[in-house]
Formats: sequence, C-alpha cells, structure tokens
Amino acid sequence: VPGKAELLDLMLDAVYQQMPRTELTGMSWRDKVSAIADENRAMLARHGWVVGVPTTRPPLGPGMMAKYEHELSAFDGLGLTDLEMDAALTHVLGFVDSVSRIASESRAAAADSGESDDQWWQRVGPLLDSVLDAERYPLAVRVGAAAGQTHHSAYDAAHAYDFGLARILDGFAVLIDRRGP
Repeated sequence: VPGKAELLDLMLDAVYQQMPRTELTGMSWRDKVSAIADENRAMLARHGWVVGVPTTRPPLGPGMMAKYEHELSAFDGLGLTDLEMDAALTHVLGFVDSVSRIASESRAAAADSGESDDQWWQRVGPLLDSVLDAERYPLAVRVGAAAGQTHHSAYDAAHAYDFGLARILDGFAVLIDRRGP
C-alpha cells in the first residue's frame, strides 16, 4: 500500500463489503430508507474510526459499489430522478454520519472524563445556574431545562436520530407524493 490514504480506502471498502444488508423487497419506501439509515448507524457504531474518515472521494472498490447499489435501491421506483435519488441518499447518510459523530464524541468525553453525561451535568449544573440569567435568556433556560431533564444530558443521540430521521422521511414524502411512481 503506497500510503495511509490508500490503506484507509482499503479498510473502509472492507467494512462496506462486510456490512449486513437488509432485504428490502416488499417493504414500504419509508421502511427501506429507515433500514438503510439503521444499517449505516450500526456500522458507524461498530467501527467508530469510520466517522473520522473523509468520504467526499469514497473508495471505489467492490464494497463501496455494493453498498451504493443496495442503498439506491431504497429510492428506486419512487419517481425520483437519478440525481434526486443520489441527493436523497447523500442527505440520509450525512444525517446518520452527523448523529453518529456526536454520539461517538459523547462516548469519548465520558471515557476521557470518567463521568457520564448525567454525572457531568450534576457537577456543572450548579455553576451554570449561578451564571445563567434566566430573565435575559428565558427561552434558553426553559428549553434547555426540558431537554436536560428528559435526556439527562444536553444531547441524546438516540432521540436526535429518531426525531431527525422521521423529519427527513416526512420531507421526502412531499417530493415522492408529488412525483408518484
């Protein structure tokens, strides 16, 4: 292997080749796209290093091509143009990458500090309360408190994933329903 970039390409293509792929036949388009998102989320959780590998110039090996073909099949037959299918897939994968990256950073912060998010908030919460002016920032205080009480942290990757994927699918529905198969 000539260098690190080529080694990473080979490693990434191997991960893509080994990814479990859901049989999409007979599923609704929403379930197909959700399965694609779930597959990628699981792969990124198993192989955390992948989150840090730039894929703007993806490895063009057999793993990548099999992954791309499989993922595009979730959008096939929905009345989308080829460019729209590629853009929709790119949007879903970008969302999954973003949520997975933040989840990975949260796990790393907990490992580095030895504190869970809940423990960290319990420690820094009183400091925040002492410096945050609730009259000046009432919306931030109210919404932040609601999120913190619900998630026991500032961010919950599972909630962000479920909420975000549902909104993405709702947005795609507008385009797909307008076009029809």
